Amino acid sequence: MVMATRQNDLVVVIKAKELCSYIMTITQKSPKQYRFTFVSRLQNLSLDVIESIYYANEIYISHGDTKSIDQRLSYQHRAMTSLKLLAYIAEISMKDGCILFKQYEQIAKQASDCQNMLGAWINSDKKRFHQQ
Repeated sequence: MVMATRQNDLVVVIKAKELCSYIMTITQKSPKQYRFTFVSRLQNLSLDVIESIYYANEIYISHGDTKSIDQRLSYQHRAMTSLKLLAYIAEISMKDGCILFKQYEQIAKQASDCQNMLGAWINSDKKRFHQQ
């Protein structure tokens, strides 16, 4: 299932949406006994990542506006933490039989890609805003 994305979406947003879509697809087939534990956590964390990235991207930063810079960084870090939690929940979901090993591998790879892009965005912001 491929989602339509806006032309101006950040690459990290596109990757986070792909991760979320994948999680929604595979968790539909998970055993019902995990619906209110692993499944809901995986789905909610994947949505939290997208939400935090959107909030961070919507913050307008003007010259010397340290409050906005800190607020954006806070949302970026929240997204990073959610990605780390998502990868951990996916791992224990796999160990308990909620998802397959190959599904866990795919989640881990996509989450790692998102973490790398998010980290690059954070570093880019730090360089750009500290040079103003």
